[in-house]
Amino acid sequence: MWGKSEPENGQGSAHLLLGHLLDAAAVGELVFDRYLSSSVRRSLDACSDGRGRKLFALLCGLHDVGKATPAFQMKDEGLAARVQAAGLGWRGLTVRQGRQWHHSAAGACIVRRGLTAAGWSREGTDWVWPLIAGHHGLIPPLSGTDPRNHVQAHGRASAWAQAQDGFVRRVAAELSVDLASLADVRVPRRAEQLTISGLIIMADWIASDETRFKGLPTLSEVSWERARDRAGRAWGELGLRGGWRVGAPAPVGVADLVSYRFGKPAWPIQQGVVRAAQGMPAPGLLIVEAPMGEGKTEAAFVAVEVLARRFGADGVFVGMPTQATADPMFARVQAWSERVDREAPLNLLHGRARFNRRWMELRRSVAFGGVHDGDEYGMGDDYGVGAPADLDRPATGAVAAAEWFFGRKRGLLAPVTVGTIDHLLHAATRTKHVMLRHAGLAGRVVVLDEVHAYDVYMAQFLFEALRWLADAGVPVVLMSATLPPQMRRDLVRAYVQGAAQRADVEADLDVLEEPAGYPNVTSVCVVDGKTRTAVEAHQSEREPLQVRVEVLEEQEDFASETVAAAVAAEVRGRGCALVVCNTVGRAQAVFTALRPVFGDDVVLLHSRFVAETRAERSESVIDQLGPLGRDGAVPRPERLVVVATQVAEQSFDVDVDFLVTDLAPIDLLLQRIGRLHRHQRPADHRPERFRVPRVLVTGVRFIDGRVPTWPSGSSVVYGDHLLVRSAALLAAAAADEGWSIPGQVPALVAEGYGSAPLGPPEWASTAAGYQEKWEQKQKGRESNAAEFLLSGERKLGAAALDGLHERSTEALESEERVAAVVRDGDESVEVVLVRRHPSGGFLTLNGRPLGPTGEAAVSDEKVFEDTVGATIRLPARPELTDAARRDLAPLPGWRDDAWLGRVRALELDVDLSARLGEYHLTYDDSSGLTHTRTGSR
Repeated sequence: MWGKSEPENGQGSAHLLLGHLLDAAAVGELVFDRYLSSSVRRSLDACSDGRGRKLFALLCGLHDVGKATPAFQMKDEGLAARVQAAGLGWRGLTVRQGRQWHHSAAGACIVRRGLTAAGWSREGTDWVWPLIAGHHGLIPPLSGTDPRNHVQAHGRASAWAQAQDGFVRRVAAELSVDLASLADVRVPRRAEQLTISGLIIMADWIASDETRFKGLPTLSEVSWERARDRAGRAWGELGLRGGWRVGAPAPVGVADLVSYRFGKPAWPIQQGVVRAAQGMPAPGLLIVEAPMGEGKTEAAFVAVEVLARRFGADGVFVGMPTQATADPMFARVQAWSERVDREAPLNLLHGRARFNRRWMELRRSVAFGGVHDGDEYGMGDDYGVGAPADLDRPATGAVAAAEWFFGRKRGLLAPVTVGTIDHLLHAATRTKHVMLRHAGLAGRVVVLDEVHAYDVYMAQFLFEALRWLADAGVPVVLMSATLPPQMRRDLVRAYVQGAAQRADVEADLDVLEEPAGYPNVTSVCVVDGKTRTAVEAHQSEREPLQVRVEVLEEQEDFASETVAAAVAAEVRGRGCALVVCNTVGRAQAVFTALRPVFGDDVVLLHSRFVAETRAERSESVIDQLGPLGRDGAVPRPERLVVVATQVAEQSFDVDVDFLVTDLAPIDLLLQRIGRLHRHQRPADHRPERFRVPRVLVTGVRFIDGRVPTWPSGSSVVYGDHLLVRSAALLAAAAADEGWSIPGQVPALVAEGYGSAPLGPPEWASTAAGYQEKWEQKQKGRESNAAEFLLSGERKLGAAALDGLHERSTEALESEERVAAVVRDGDESVEVVLVRRHPSGGFLTLNGRPLGPTGEAAVSDEKVFEDTVGATIRLPARPELTDAARRDLAPLPGWRDDAWLGRVRALELDVDLSARLGEYHLTYDDSSGLTHTRTGSR
């Protein structure tokens, strides 16, 4: 029986099935010994009375036994002849019939039969067969593994059944496993089963590396000893390892862990977070609510260490709301993780990680895994031009994860990973290979920042992820500056549901108290079926900031010139101001109006700049307006106006003298105010008129006796319901003494997201209509999200994984498609801007020659960097996305490059313009990409 063929060497060249099964089992041992955290090893040992290593290696070794069927053996004519010559035939079996019986389903049937014969109970086999059936990424229902409709394909003759059972027994014997002795294995929790499923795929993919596991065509070459030797060498060459070493996180006996790691005594909220982590009797959920600048992140890192030490985790996934916020967080995680264990592998997981210089410097130091997992696993690229692996690069070094972890679908397997929240939310979707994501999250601690930023649609995926994480015993730390009370309760509910494995946990939540102050820490866990909670409030270290709130008198058309004139009148000769607009178009218009007044003293930041420009501008602004003493800091300018969009809301550590912002939901408005007088500075460092913190709110028009109005773009982004409630709070503050920050933050957020009427009686009827429309939309979005959830509340308490993918959604093969699903937005496409050379060929956006077909980007590293620096995401317009997918492709000379061969090029003319579908696109280095709909071609 053959398990792997090598068509490039001609038919009849094979790796025997027994050889591949033993290779996978041997890799499984190494995964257990050298990759798994102690918590995952403990869970495997707990269900098998200390025999977790043998159990896991056995499951890896049985994953492909379904290849011992006519359906698979007939696939290679030359190898099939050897099987038939041995007396195993399949007369009358058609190719079509063979294709209808996948070896993963056949394997589930064979293993189920073999374990039953060995004395396993129905309960025992019911959780094992889905692991075998799912090793290609989809777990079918039991009916999908029934061979009665595939008798010929499965093997009609008794000799086939004898051979199939013989493989099960032979693999067990080679591993010195008595199948009958494992019959008493207890059923792991469902999330633990999903973890095992992902780890089996990991072992299979490693053992399928044809460069390191050469084919063994004769039985005399196959042995358990040789499989172990091959696996050991491959593991070393790939440079794979687990996360932090035992004992490295949170060393015992250190009184102030915050000071120990970061060199500054812990503040009260930080002490409270650490104390909560130390006091949790079981893995659970920590929610940290604190204003900006209170050290939430450092507190979360130390809490991660405490939780890792106490519950056996060896790494962390830190999820951020955007790529722009993930990059600075990666730098902080890198510095911290190196203090914990400088050899623990690091990964940065988002679509633009290649533009992060710190990350690319680390990545250059690692070896390429060279594992081909393309067509067989459904991971081919859009254009079929994937480049071969570079097998000659040096072995692993520094602290970057081994190159194997960079393959598609494997990013979360790296022990210490920073990425966008999308990667965690993807783990909550019913998609192919979702178990690989759970294998990466198991044995880690999960940290999510800015959790207030997730709307009701995204929240459904977050709740589903929390249910699975709780079931897997994964501790979670959530951070927010402004969290609505209902959102806090919903987050706790989801985690408790997962830990208790039941949907109705309302009685459990009766013990959950509302925080009595701000900042605060909420901790939740479930012990022996009983929910335990603790809530502590702490004194803020920040002096209260009394912010004066003013409203700009806008015209009916909300002209950008009105905003620009107000900014010019305020800033004049000195001062640093931030202007936050709700849409890119409005930000571009305000910037254009300010440019004649401020010249080079005004800068624009938004998402429609090419990657290099956006990164450089963001870094430059933070260098000028960031914390004193920051690496790279430059003297604060006498005058600077930064016009930005929502990119300035999150993880944007700048201090401005004066804030101008469009009306937004109250929590986001408070986030923006967090940039006002953010850092402690001597009073005379600010112009006199800005020594009292002031915010000027734009994008809203108050008219006596009528409901306020705002630009249509604000309605599209946020909806009228939250805006009218925010407007009511704004009007009250403008008529009074403003807001005290951070003291009033919890109450303001609670009111902004509450149900009690706000504003004068004249608003009531319209506001009620806004609310009804909003509630209907929320319900619809919840329902839409439910279609994609991995399992949902209805499956809580299920014993096994059978049927997990019965209603499988389409594979989300690109970051764009993942984002479109988990963020409920229109899909957008990333492109690289290039210019047509007047005399033929192409130029980079910056003017470097690319050659006739773009080939210089592949052969010259500087040209490559210049080329990829012009990456940009097109606006999320369905017609534009369709046109990009239809009309754009890589340049011909890029097809041999692993990254460029998968990216679309948008060719610009001499005016830096292009026509794409019904849109005219223009790029300008000062204002970014603009788009105008011009009609049909």
